[in-house]
Amino acid sequence: MKKKTSLPLLLALLAATAQAEVRLAEVFGEHMVLQRDRPLRVWGQATPGKTLTVDLGGHTGTARVGADGRWRVQLAPLPAGGPHRLVVTGDKTAVLNDVLIGDVWLLGGQSNMEWPLAQTDTGPQEVASPQNAQLRHLRVPLRASVQPEADIAPAPWVVAEPGRVAEFSAVGYHFARQMQAAQGVPIGLINTAWGGSMLETWMSRDAALRDPDLAPAVRALPADNAAFTAALGQRMLPRIAAWQKGLPLEAVDASGWSAAADIDADWPTLQAPGNWEGQGLADVDGVVWMRKRIELKPAQAAGAAELHLAKVDDCDEVWVNGQKVGGQCGWEQARRYALPAGLLRPGANWIAVRVTDTGGGGGISGEASDLRLDTAAGTVSLVGPWRARVEKLVAAGGPVANNAPALGHNGLVAPLQGLSVRGVLWYQGEENSGRAAAYADGFKRLIQDWRAQFADPALPFFFVQLASWRPMAENRPDGNGWAELRASQAAALALPHTGMATAIDVGDAVDIHPRNKRTVGQRLAALAMHELGLRAAAATGPRLTGHQPKGGEFELRFDTTAGGLRTARAGEPLRGFFLAGADHRWEPAEARIDGDRIVLRSAVVPSPVAARYAWVNNASEANVVGGDGLPLPPLRTDDWPLESASRRYGH
Repeated sequence: MKKKTSLPLLLALLAATAQAEVRLAEVFGEHMVLQRDRPLRVWGQATPGKTLTVDLGGHTGTARVGADGRWRVQLAPLPAGGPHRLVVTGDKTAVLNDVLIGDVWLLGGQSNMEWPLAQTDTGPQEVASPQNAQLRHLRVPLRASVQPEADIAPAPWVVAEPGRVAEFSAVGYHFARQMQAAQGVPIGLINTAWGGSMLETWMSRDAALRDPDLAPAVRALPADNAAFTAALGQRMLPRIAAWQKGLPLEAVDASGWSAAADIDADWPTLQAPGNWEGQGLADVDGVVWMRKRIELKPAQAAGAAELHLAKVDDCDEVWVNGQKVGGQCGWEQARRYALPAGLLRPGANWIAVRVTDTGGGGGISGEASDLRLDTAAGTVSLVGPWRARVEKLVAAGGPVANNAPALGHNGLVAPLQGLSVRGVLWYQGEENSGRAAAYADGFKRLIQDWRAQFADPALPFFFVQLASWRPMAENRPDGNGWAELRASQAAALALPHTGMATAIDVGDAVDIHPRNKRTVGQRLAALAMHELGLRAAAATGPRLTGHQPKGGEFELRFDTTAGGLRTARAGEPLRGFFLAGADHRWEPAEARIDGDRIVLRSAVVPSPVAARYAWVNNASEANVVGGDGLPLPPLRTDDWPLESASRRYGH
């Protein structure tokens, strides 16, 4: 007869077995790349008090596990190469295969760095083309935290191979392709980018506390994520009650909210397009109904039609005159629904949209031109006020990046400390354009902070200056958030071992996510090659070295060691320049190249005192490049106050 084991003994044996496991931190995985020619630090968890042996590429180290179950080993540097096996031996053995030694680059920023290769202009061809197994990518799962996390959430290292390379950061992929071809060593990308994230969330707590604008928000943070989530929920309820006065949030019956009737007379309104966070529903995640009544003429109601709802963040269910016509999820997906003949009617018609927001922004967003009803007799705009009401909240699973400074850093960057990395690639700033002037000091503080986090004061830090965006009709050379943000980005070049890839020529007027990521990745690679001594000329484009008014004209002088000045297309006139006199009024200027100078004049500015170039949101018309084809970055010669000078975090 089989001998039975008592339950207490069984539990003790199971506990001992669990304690005996040897575990590596989640950043270490099969197919990973570790930094060459630098000390190799490896860490994880195991049985307290035990001694572990770690072997990699013939180098061995030992560590005694601390009382908290954590261990850390430092191995001697290894040259580029592999594949190797990483073996950690203790009570049990953990083995990682296919470990390469090469250069590791940390990717940071928001959605333009996050943007996957498959969704770019060359994505289908890139994904289908032969790949290079020497390129590897780790997508760090998104997680914000009040306290620095000890580990990232589980995620695999992915080899650049058919079927998998589609999920690589597109900017990172094109950068890695260039660097691998030039150096012949494996390239690893660790992608921490978070769409829509603000600069302040990526600073460590200590760095944020050194900023007087951020310090109060950091000091006010609760002790942990659970307390933060509870406090966030408590703040939301009175906010919603104030926004939809007299309308309850609990025990509501929303079954009739799709009806073709005026059921919403006492509902407040939301302007569309536009996220609801800026319209009284800050931090609200959950379900909000949006309804609009439109009046149609008989000719407009006749026949089939097509409903365009721009973009909905994140999911929608849509009814027209009480009949459901569709729904989908994806905050970046255009909404377009076919309406059969007979659904619309002369006179009053009702459109009801049930919006579910799972985090970040919420509502109907996108371009105003994409919010419309196309009928057989013409287009009916749906822009403007929509009746709206909160149906229910979605309990937050924890903080998200933009809830407070340092939260993104704590969840995604802090757990990586101890790794050696070759450098940082950064593409962020769109979310900070409203307080662009403050970005100058904040960005430099972040660069210095990350260098401290990775114990490398000379850590190369290369960043993308914002691409062109927004309709040109909105351009104003006297004040644009994106122009001012680009200037604040450029201010970081005062720090050593930094570089800026200008992207004003690869933007998109109607899409904040330009699909040309190849050019951006290649320009970042050119910066890195110069830093590493693989490219003789600096990859900066022309650099302004001086300026002066001269009679009725204004001269800009440039460093032309990269091959002179020219236009992007031969024979076209120079565009993108403005002049102003003592009255500070900006006017378009004619421009000509004269050796290492660009000479400006304007008939309506007879005595110019200052010049600007590409100083607008959408600077795609600006067309000056250096001899190497790299664009002249936006510039201004004045020091007049910026429009965003008074805007600060929390104010």
